[in-house]
Amino acid sequence: MINILEEAKRIIDIEALALKDLSIQIGDEFAKVIEVIANVEGKVVVVGVGKSGHIGQKIAATLSSTGTPSFFMHAAEGLHGDLGMIEKKDIVILISNSGETSELVFLLPSLNQIKPVKIALTSNKYSTLAKAANYSLIYQYDKEADYLNVAPTTSSTLTLAIGDALAGTVAKLKAFDKENFHLYHPGGSLGKQLEKKI
Repeated sequence: MINILEEAKRIIDIEALALKDLSIQIGDEFAKVIEVIANVEGKVVVVGVGKSGHIGQKIAATLSSTGTPSFFMHAAEGLHGDLGMIEKKDIVILISNSGETSELVFLLPSLNQIKPVKIALTSNKYSTLAKAANYSLIYQYDKEADYLNVAPTTSSTLTLAIGDALAGTVAKLKAFDKENFHLYHPGGSLGKQLEKKI
């Protein structure tokens, strides 16, 4: 038998420490990416597969709701025609912890012809995606939080945090306010709260 609460706290502590370290890791490359996203003429296309894909969907949704038009493209669907949604004026954020996810790597020849700005979000600065990208957002961590050290836990938490940091910083840079937010988010309890304050 395991101590359930101790195991749960161990997992949370590992991820919390990794997040604290992440705030120290971001630097000039992150600032450059913020400027690029803030000035994009097209849309921000977030690409991933597996757990990175799920995180990518949330990042795209957060960007859109905070004033940066964005959508998620599943990497496998991109290989079967959805690449046609991407234009030269867009930004493509490629999410892969290893930076070697085959479905994303296979997108590179077409992306290189379409010529959007490519941003890699990965833990491997020597990876194929990092080397192919115009900008690379690299995060580092000691281990995944699950007891086997294999399930995407710490890595997916860091990826999500970077996405939130991108969206939130760009929104502030663009002076995105509560009235703007309510325009895109009129529904739910949050929409009602904002309606009362505006």
